[in-house]
Amino acid sequence: MRRSVVNCVLGIGFFAVAAAFLVARGSPPTGYEASIYAGTPTATWLGLGVAMAVAVAIALLARGLDQAAGIGLGGLSVTAIVALPAVRNYHFSGMGDALTHLGWTRDFLEGAMYPHELFYPGVHGIASALHLAGGIPVERALLLVVVALFVPFVVFVPLVVRDMTGDGAAVGFAAIAAWLVLPINNVATHMGIHTNSNALFLVPAVFFAFVAYSRRRADLEALPFGISPFGLLLLASSVALLLVHPQQMVNVVVVLAAICLVQFVSRRRSGNPAIAGHRTAYAHTLALGGLFVAWSLSNERFRDALSGLFYGLATAGVGAGSEVGQRGSSLSEVGGSLGELFVKLFLVSALIGGVVGLFVLLTWLGRTRVDSESRAFVTYFGAALVPLGAIFLVYFVGTPTMAFRQVGFIFVVITVLAGVALARGVGWLSGLVTTPGATAVAAAALGACLVLALATLFASPFIYTPTQHVTDAQVSGYDSAFEHGSEEIAYAGYGFGVTRYGQGLYGVERDQDRRYRATIAGTVEPDPFEAGAYGEAYPPDRYYLVVTEYDRVREHEVYDELHHSEEGLAELATDPAANELLSNGEVTLYAVEDR
Repeated sequence: MRRSVVNCVLGIGFFAVAAAFLVARGSPPTGYEASIYAGTPTATWLGLGVAMAVAVAIALLARGLDQAAGIGLGGLSVTAIVALPAVRNYHFSGMGDALTHLGWTRDFLEGAMYPHELFYPGVHGIASALHLAGGIPVERALLLVVVALFVPFVVFVPLVVRDMTGDGAAVGFAAIAAWLVLPINNVATHMGIHTNSNALFLVPAVFFAFVAYSRRRADLEALPFGISPFGLLLLASSVALLLVHPQQMVNVVVVLAAICLVQFVSRRRSGNPAIAGHRTAYAHTLALGGLFVAWSLSNERFRDALSGLFYGLATAGVGAGSEVGQRGSSLSEVGGSLGELFVKLFLVSALIGGVVGLFVLLTWLGRTRVDSESRAFVTYFGAALVPLGAIFLVYFVGTPTMAFRQVGFIFVVITVLAGVALARGVGWLSGLVTTPGATAVAAAALGACLVLALATLFASPFIYTPTQHVTDAQVSGYDSAFEHGSEEIAYAGYGFGVTRYGQGLYGVERDQDRRYRATIAGTVEPDPFEAGAYGEAYPPDRYYLVVTEYDRVREHEVYDELHHSEEGLAELATDPAANELLSNGEVTLYAVEDR
């Protein structure tokens, strides 16, 4: 491509991103948004769409600095999407684990908990530093940490592939694969304040350190005592991963252990000469494995999780099978199906995973035209998928949520391999048609994949889950409800428990005696509630009921009144058993008792 054309196209792309950013920034939400996609102005999506189209074209067609600029444009565009909650000035985002993480951050700042007492203090520590150093509100600091931890993913995936192959086409495809954000599945990994998911985006930095360490000669770029700077980077990045979430650090150790086995066998059987020339990862694997054991066994939370896994493996009826069946039944009642949801959440992942799986198999059979260096790294990461898959099967039987978290890590590895696999696939296709034709087909297919993948990056009614947007009104409403209620009366939620909000407002470790923490389920029972027996819908027979706009949207619109109906809630307002105590438009508090 001519330099003037490339510069002009790139200029349009960067201008589109800037314009999209400014439009989004100038359109903050006025209340609760059921969908961040619908709430974000159309002009923002048009700008980001133009930028992504330019980025895909430049990443595939250009090379050198021009390609790097195109990759940077695409990475910036995807990061802008990830940053939408912060850009559009959400008060907070996330109503489950995110609120608990907010509470832990408050505990850090108030001295109720020290970082070493938490199993994964990385996200909370960074947010605390931003708050203390910059005066940023704690909620916003956490939203910014999500963005900061995402950036290494779009930066290091193409860098890993460049170091593996040196092939410009593979680098371009790797960048596009990273923009798909395949590790997020919205089953157990989420785009938001979710430390297990946030840790996934640091993994490519660890892989880059390993690849660089393996290929660099020991006598070059060495620190004193012959220490490799990339070896230190491998250790440092893994420690950072440990602090963000240890589960993903364990997976890294598993990957390194599989690589060590490949290196050991290859040296004994005179295998790939490139593997024989690589520096081994034996010492790093042992050091990181020992570090994880020392860190985890001293933490009660890890021991409880491990006990829960063993219990799940040993208990009949526990596992993913029953959970999938339950969700499938619920989906059918709201007009959806598991097949539809699979297409939305996993079709792109399945397609990319299929291409990668076929490529790895053909490479092992010697049916692909890759040099020995590239084949070595494909063998490394391909072999690592075997133990990672075995761990997934164990989780699948014992703790289904952990199984889908494992899927998230597996797709980090697949994303790295996808760059090489797609480049070779297009090379094969160009032999059937032409190189421009094969590239055009690949660009169109990947463009369609980008649309579907990014449309499911956040929770939304599109995947039968409303956006977990926490508004100022929700926070003030809950705060008033908690502070002005009687200490003798428990709290219940309308489909969503109140405990998480208590943790987010006041901290997890502080105020342990607050009554909203004593609740078990934390929500009213749908059957007696819908039957008008409001006093019987919660065990104490006398309780406070908190209803938010999020609850109404989820139960009445997204879930299509599967559990709660608008009529049932409307009748509550006129029932003698209930008294409305406060309402600010988004949070309503009722006092309910059996009469």
